[in-house]
Amino acid sequence: MPEIIETTVYRLNELSDEAKDKARAWYREGGFDYDWYDAVYEDFQQIAEILGVRFKTRTVRLMGGGSRQEPRIFFSGFWSQGDGACFEGYYSYRKNATAEIRSYAPQDRILHGIADALRSVQRRNFYQLRAEATHRGHYHHEYCMAISVERDSPTWQDMTADAEEVVIEALRDLARWLYRQLEREYEYLTSDEAVDETIAANDYTFTETGRRFG
Repeated sequence: MPEIIETTVYRLNELSDEAKDKARAWYREGGFDYDWYDAVYEDFQQIAEILGVRFKTRTVRLMGGGSRQEPRIFFSGFWSQGDGACFEGYYSYRKNATAEIRSYAPQDRILHGIADALRSVQRRNFYQLRAEATHRGHYHHEYCMAISVERDSPTWQDMTADAEEVVIEALRDLARWLYRQLEREYEYLTSDEAVDETIAANDYTFTETGRRFG
């Protein structure tokens, strides 16, 4: 015979501190099954374009049966030794990159330094340097990027002795920068403040001990 069981449910702000922690843990465990990093990726794509990086793409199938192209950007994080970010793409000189990056990200000295290093080495090579970055291996950090550098000189001039090292390091610095932004975004989204805001916005309810109801 069916029974009716009554349960008192609570909003997050009505719970004890211990129960709140349990409710937050429930959200953190299953609340990130979406592309929470999209805004970081969009920002990174803008920055890469300014610096002269064009990403390779991959085809992603959509649920409706179509497809779209996504940039080949990868990361893993944020708690293991092999964690990091990397990308696949092509680099070539882009005029006014140093001014544009300062306009886009006026406070970010790391990006300014990357742009300055690339401009300096390009100037020494008559703006003819090109590079290709390809992912290698099973991890996703900056050293998983195999980066080849060449000088596209019509007279077959060799690149300067420092050119390969400077370009490779600048592109790896860019991957490191991306990882720091992803880490910062994840730390914010999993903070008590952000989790509490999301739980409240979705009107989730819990039992007295902090167990998700329903």
